[in-house]
Amino acid sequence: MTERVARRFRALAEPMRLRILQVLEGGEKSVTEIVELLGSSQSNISRHLKALCQEGLLERRRAGLNVCYRIADPMVNRLCDLICRGVAEQTRSQLAELESFSAARGTDTELLGSK
Repeated sequence: MTERVARRFRALAEPMRLRILQVLEGGEKSVTEIVELLGSSQSNISRHLKALCQEGLLERRRAGLNVCYRIADPMVNRLCDLICRGVAEQTRSQLAELESFSAARGTDTELLGSK
């Protein structure tokens, strides 16, 4: 079970795969639509789609000449949302620290200039 979980996390470790999931959050799309939306090559997108399908995160279906993809496991959206919230909170915290540091340096610079 641990290995299966690790494989899913590895599948999500590529920024392009996260972008694909973000695009598919709004619903099923064809490979052509995904390529156009992400501005990458079809071979690159297809490689990532295959990896996401192999891990059960996406499903595919043929629609005439097109192949369409959709999110197979809605838990992936919740997982990504949780991680994004955590990253946003960490970034806010780091920004607050940086602002505090900058404000302290500004005060020190004023003190040095007055001597």
